[in-house]
Amino acid sequence: MEKHPLAGLEPKAPLSYFEEICAIPHGSRNTKQISDYLVAFAESHGLRYIQDDSNNVLLFKPGTPGYETHAPVILQGHMDMVCEKDPDCAIDMEKESLDLTHDGIDIFARGTTLGGDDGIAVAYALALLASNDLPHPPLEVIITVDEEIGMLGADAVDLSMLQGRTLLNLDSEDEGILTVSCAGGATATLTLPVSRKPVYGPCISLTVDGLTGGHSGVEIHKNRANANKVMGEFLSRVQKEMPLCITSLQGGAKDNAIPRSCKVSCVAMGMELGGINAIAEALQNEVRAQYDEPEAIVRADNVDALGGNALSTQDTGRVIGLLCAVPNGVQTMSSDMPGLVQTSLNLGIAKLEGEQLRLTFSVRSSVNAEKQGLLQRLRETVETFDGSYSQMGEYPAWEYRKDSPLRELMVQVHEAMFGTTPEVVAIHAGLECGILADKLPGLDCVSFGPQMQDIHTSREKLNIASTGRMWEYLLEILKRL
Repeated sequence: MEKHPLAGLEPKAPLSYFEEICAIPHGSRNTKQISDYLVAFAESHGLRYIQDDSNNVLLFKPGTPGYETHAPVILQGHMDMVCEKDPDCAIDMEKESLDLTHDGIDIFARGTTLGGDDGIAVAYALALLASNDLPHPPLEVIITVDEEIGMLGADAVDLSMLQGRTLLNLDSEDEGILTVSCAGGATATLTLPVSRKPVYGPCISLTVDGLTGGHSGVEIHKNRANANKVMGEFLSRVQKEMPLCITSLQGGAKDNAIPRSCKVSCVAMGMELGGINAIAEALQNEVRAQYDEPEAIVRADNVDALGGNALSTQDTGRVIGLLCAVPNGVQTMSSDMPGLVQTSLNLGIAKLEGEQLRLTFSVRSSVNAEKQGLLQRLRETVETFDGSYSQMGEYPAWEYRKDSPLRELMVQVHEAMFGTTPEVVAIHAGLECGILADKLPGLDCVSFGPQMQDIHTSREKLNIASTGRMWEYLLEILKRL
């Protein structure tokens, strides 16, 4: 790995801090080290800070000369990232730094997610807090943990000491777009009890792989197949031809990432492997034709084993039935904003552990009643298979504010700086703004950020030029506040 892979790139200060962040493991639920780094930063720069028991960090800086009495402005982002990597990548993302590099146009990490979502927000904030010559009002910086697994940090953080009611959220990834509203959501888990016993017979592995994946909010409408649902259909078709006893099942790693692969091992007592692969080939062709998935792979392979500690055919049938029965993907589109997904869910994780199958979903909706109805549908579905339901991380929708001085200012500044009018949108992805607005009555909030692509995948990229433009845009907004 290069010692300073971003040396010489502009904007220098934010990208220097981004490089430091990428050297520290900071996946969700693994935030103590990055949180302590922020505390050390605050101490070294003589800044007031608060680090809470959840590892959230708040940092404070007075206004620069001439801005001392201006109303405080809140900057906000999250310190955790989604940790996805290529199958052949040897990096331990729990312990090792990212293999950061660039091609002169984009910054990326070899073999893994980059964490531009939302490391660049933290880098922007640190560059501002460390500066001595950038004009700004008093700054109150909120850097939360575990945003990517249900915005747990935003839910836990105490904001009672904050004075600001104008918030710049730096957790968007499309330049030229100002986000002013988002869906609420929750993480739902269905648990199906099963039992195991020794089963003897030829063993096979079933694989669904090569899918595109992506963010379960902003990319749920892009006609991408869900590997866990495809596997449910694969198992169902094979089971109709012969008895199956599942020994292992694993698909997806994050509830908010559309799963790219799913693998199942089972004891199969029936047709030859060629017959199973005929089923696989037919399904593979259907997936490639129905979805935007030209590289989809569905196949079966022999396993060098004869039997295993497996589910009964009855429990295997219950697992297959539940996989096929649960809803997935876009459920309704908005009638008020053309092209906006209103309600959706993503079966992000399917895992058989011991004597339990767990299915974990990211559920989103900009209509609270629809969100509750979809959660209830999941509960009722798993109960028909004698399973149980739980949920966590529920968060409110961020409602559109008709009167927003901040939004008007940001549109004006964008037009003046870049000669174009930014697009003002509501999004289907979850942002922490809804939770923060609930805690800070009267909050005026807008979300923006530099251009990224393929976030939550190992193909994630952060555009260098856009990072510079949005840095200058941020500085100009603060200058005018």
